[in-house]
Amino acid sequence: MNAIISASELANALAGPTPPTLLDVRWQLSTAKAAGAPPFDGRAEYAAGHIPGAVFIDLDADLAGPAGAAGRHPLPDPEHFGAAMRAAGVSADRPVVVYDGGQGWAAARTWWLLRWTGHPEVRVLDGGLAAWTGTLSPELPAPAPGTFAPAPGAAALLDADGAAALARTGLLLDARAGERYRGEVEPIDPVGGHIPGALSAPTTENVAADGRFLPAAELADRFKALGASDAPEVGVYCGSGVSGAHEVLALAVAGIPAALYVGSWSEWSHDSSRPVAVGPDPQ
Repeated sequence: MNAIISASELANALAGPTPPTLLDVRWQLSTAKAAGAPPFDGRAEYAAGHIPGAVFIDLDADLAGPAGAAGRHPLPDPEHFGAAMRAAGVSADRPVVVYDGGQGWAAARTWWLLRWTGHPEVRVLDGGLAAWTGTLSPELPAPAPGTFAPAPGAAALLDADGAAALARTGLLLDARAGERYRGEVEPIDPVGGHIPGALSAPTTENVAADGRFLPAAELADRFKALGASDAPEVGVYCGSGVSGAHEVLALAVAGIPAALYVGSWSEWSHDSSRPVAVGPDPQ
């Protein structure tokens, strides 16, 4: 099954006899507090207009646990996550399509969590809401409760030690911007730099200017050039396990399985005893 779905394919599916459960996960990594601007409000954006039938999911409340030593967006409690998914109408025997405002990160985080907890058929709207050409609705749906029961472990997951080991024995990709990888800037976490041995692979380079993924063959070539075809295992991390999920999704589009280090740099850098590399060299 393809991990992404086009807007036209989604329109056809929604008009079919068994439409997918549709989740709206609009979210942005906000530095608004520092800039003095109001923070992004995904729920307000959803209320103003969404794809008809979509249910809003709050990334910070439903797709992550409390921020702390395990990172800014650690794994959510499976029971809490399952309850949020059931309230949105998610069942294991019905396909799910997820979208966000266009960046794709939040939708990919939802896709990865549903896969990790065992849902068999989840896709992300390629290009997000910006790609949708149909009508939008302010009507709040009242879906029938779903039956999805999370069974964690269905997708590959890394912890800090596993990520460090994979950087030595396989291929560990850092999905953040190159300047954060090199340690030139660090706007959020305690220290800049990267996990020793990790390669810089910004997730922004997996998409075109309109936010849609590059063709699968181009993505495969990109990851092959980074060493994915020769590595016994591929892993990804980012700042807090959100944009990293988008890179795992890109790898899936390219036909390459990859593990996600959910704690990512926000967990790694929280512990001052862990080594930090700076500059363009992986080591």
